[in-house]
Amino acid sequence: MEYKKSPLSFEQQADQLIVRGLIADRDKLIERLKRVNYYRLSGYLYPFRQPDNTYLPGTTLEKICRRYTFDRQMRLLVLDGIERVEIAVRTDLVYQFVHQYGPFGYCEAVNLPHLSQPQHHEFIERINKEKNNGREVFVKHFTTKYGDNHDCLPMWMAAEIMSFGTFLTFFRGVEKSIKQAIAGNYNISQEVLHSWLGAINAVRNICAHHGRLWNRELGFKPLVPRENKHPQWHNPVEVPDNRIFGILTILKYMLNIVASQSKWPERVKGLLDKYADIPSVPMGFPENWQECPIWKDA
Repeated sequence: MEYKKSPLSFEQQADQLIVRGLIADRDKLIERLKRVNYYRLSGYLYPFRQPDNTYLPGTTLEKICRRYTFDRQMRLLVLDGIERVEIAVRTDLVYQFVHQYGPFGYCEAVNLPHLSQPQHHEFIERINKEKNNGREVFVKHFTTKYGDNHDCLPMWMAAEIMSFGTFLTFFRGVEKSIKQAIAGNYNISQEVLHSWLGAINAVRNICAHHGRLWNRELGFKPLVPRENKHPQWHNPVEVPDNRIFGILTILKYMLNIVASQSKWPERVKGLLDKYADIPSVPMGFPENWQECPIWKDA
């Protein structure tokens, strides 16, 4: 089927929304559409749509903008939690690896047995590209002083410039014993940790592109630890794997270990309290979510 929709002016976009039942001052709506893309805003309007594409009675611009603002603040909180967890896991992985294979061990494909030769080559190329495009002082210093003998950075430097995606490739490539040692710090299996990191990376990318979290179903689903070994993930609250509440719970669980004094959980709860009028069910929050043992001390 050929896509035949034509672009609309901001005025036409506003009129279309108002005709469909959005209650708004037209001028204010136009100004909002100039700052927030129509398609982006429609993600927050979607739950109010009726089968005939009109909006439910009482659907106001103020209500939609409030959900948009809440979502933006939630993204900032999620990014803050991800940063702390990501740095902690990176630090641990680098420590484990270099003490076994040395600072340049990652340059040898044999030390990353779960990457094929082409995958390892691409991994090194990505690090070198990030090194050459970066402006970090420590990279320039190393290249000037040691570049005649070393094409690669020591891993503890490379880890500081590699993207989360490149870091995930590194994690996937190392031998199972290293993954297990890191996962053991969180009392989970290396398969669960690997899935968590992949899901966190997916959510990180959503946040980095200012995407919607509030009523989004996640495409990359993290593994939820098994009930027989980790009942706190299942009773009295079942933690879902397809909504942001699952990611928030993963971050809370990991922060309990890497930053136990962090006020991040209280900030999450404070945000939810501030916007108590906004439904949390679309984010995967069960009605009794605060009874979840992982969240008990928040």
